[in-house]
Amino acid sequence: MGLIASLPDIDKNKSSVFVMHEKSEKLIPLHTHQKGQLSYVEGGVAYITIENKTYVVPARHYFWIPKDTAHVVQIGQFATVFRSIYYYSHDDNSHPFYSQMGIYPASELLIQMLEFSECWDGSDVTANDHNFEFLVALKKLLPQNGPALPIILPLTDDRRMNMILEYLELNLAAPIDLKSVSTHFHMSQRSFSRFFQSKLKISFFQYLKTLRMIQAIEMIVKTTMPINEIAGKVGYHSVASFSNAFFDFTNSRPSDLRRK
Repeated sequence: MGLIASLPDIDKNKSSVFVMHEKSEKLIPLHTHQKGQLSYVEGGVAYITIENKTYVVPARHYFWIPKDTAHVVQIGQFATVFRSIYYYSHDDNSHPFYSQMGIYPASELLIQMLEFSECWDGSDVTANDHNFEFLVALKKLLPQNGPALPIILPLTDDRRMNMILEYLELNLAAPIDLKSVSTHFHMSQRSFSRFFQSKLKISFFQYLKTLRMIQAIEMIVKTTMPINEIAGKVGYHSVASFSNAFFDFTNSRPSDLRRK
């Protein structure tokens, strides 16, 4: 039974924990549930769209979606297993973590605990079930995993802005900057910066850096392309500067993600 078929079962018992380890469906359309969602991407990349933002979740990372949050999930074709646990919400006010969408690197302990939870795959686990406390302990561990990673791309319906975003995506390998892009679209740098900020609520520089990192993550995970070649394709002419920027963004080196 796939996740789409299981959606009605998630909220049947508000005090339970519903476990689903997904291996087939690649797109789960817009939906919501009354439980918080913990999901771990074992391989490949997953994309979570909430309102006007897309969150990119690389392999060996997990994300938390608060209860009652409408979202779309797309699992990349290179994902091996998509492990999800849907948690009761009666204790969510115990920590701010549970009220915020976030992406986090998974520790070895968390990975092992998530893998063990496969014994409940497709089950609604209650306090009367054996080892229910194991799932409770797993939820309590989540706030200890550090700050969320900023792997987020804002979306917009503005036609002109989407033309700019498409231009950036197609020219990442080029030495693009604020001056060259604003000139290409016949705008002053000041007007361009204001327009960009007003439509996406993010600066041009932050968007460009995020786009470069996301493209790099996808190439690292989906291809066997050498790291130095990936660096060049996303606009870095030095592997060292690319590696440092990647570490600042994801808390791991490109070579670490490739090994994982």
